[in-house]
Amino acid sequence: MPGAAVASPLLLSLSSSSSPFLSSPSTSFLPPTSSAAPHSAGRTKAAVSVLRALRAEAATLPVLSFTGDKVGEVTLDLKSAPPSTARAVVHRAIITDRQNARRGTASTLTRGEVSGGGRKPYQQKKTGKARRGSQRTPLRPGGGVVFGPKPRDWSIKINRKEKRLAISTALASAAVAEDAFVVEEFDEAFASGPKTKDFVAALQRWGLDPKQKAMFFATEFDDNVRLSGRNIGSLKMLTPRTLNLYDILDARKLFFTPAAVDYLNSRYGTSASDDYDTDDEDDAEEEQEVVEEGTTVEAAQDVTEESEADGSS
Repeated sequence: MPGAAVASPLLLSLSSSSSPFLSSPSTSFLPPTSSAAPHSAGRTKAAVSVLRALRAEAATLPVLSFTGDKVGEVTLDLKSAPPSTARAVVHRAIITDRQNARRGTASTLTRGEVSGGGRKPYQQKKTGKARRGSQRTPLRPGGGVVFGPKPRDWSIKINRKEKRLAISTALASAAVAEDAFVVEEFDEAFASGPKTKDFVAALQRWGLDPKQKAMFFATEFDDNVRLSGRNIGSLKMLTPRTLNLYDILDARKLFFTPAAVDYLNSRYGTSASDDYDTDDEDDAEEEQEVVEEGTTVEAAQDVTEESEADGSS
């Protein structure tokens, strides 16, 4: 499946015991600029390496204008997993995302499911051939498949806290490794209409190679900005609803808007209030409401049955 195939080099890079980064006290999860794309089964896989240095500390990101000039700095202070467990947290989260994307619809027919094969092809003896009882044997073309795939559910579970920690760890890693920066809002530059050429020129002014994978994260995109950037195949434009760990790891450079940095600090920051308990409380309240509704329905059914019994008597 495509999801598993893309995740293969990531598994290898995370589990490689010969990597010098395994003995390092700090590890990062963004791909180096000179990494080569691995190959498997004759097809080129996505180059997703997760090796560089991770440190749990606040990072100062430069703020660039649309013309490429530095106009200020902002602080990105995110929660980050300890160096001893950071690799495992990110590895588990990315494998979960890729495996949950598998549809699991691959299916083959066994010899008992293939049509035909009810008549013996030829007599058992006196032909000089090997004996054969059916044309649908797995040994014949068009026959059944032995141990072939069947529809299955590939999804696995990951805790909400662990998934968020993996995202914040990857973002913090990029910020500390100076692979992230902030750009001012530039909706006015595309007020006259979408123009991909102007967007590519802006990327170059920001020091990005249009052929290099990058991720642009904003709380929302103006229509003209979105249309200008969607034709750039190496650029991923994400919002809080579409933010995911794979695109963070797959990008060489990350850049945000000031509003996006504020969102990240409030959502994944070290000073942000832990809203996991709130989510759990909401889930508990919903479950309690369901239970109460079910109790109410059962009570109403009992009353109805009693009234019907009294009427019949």
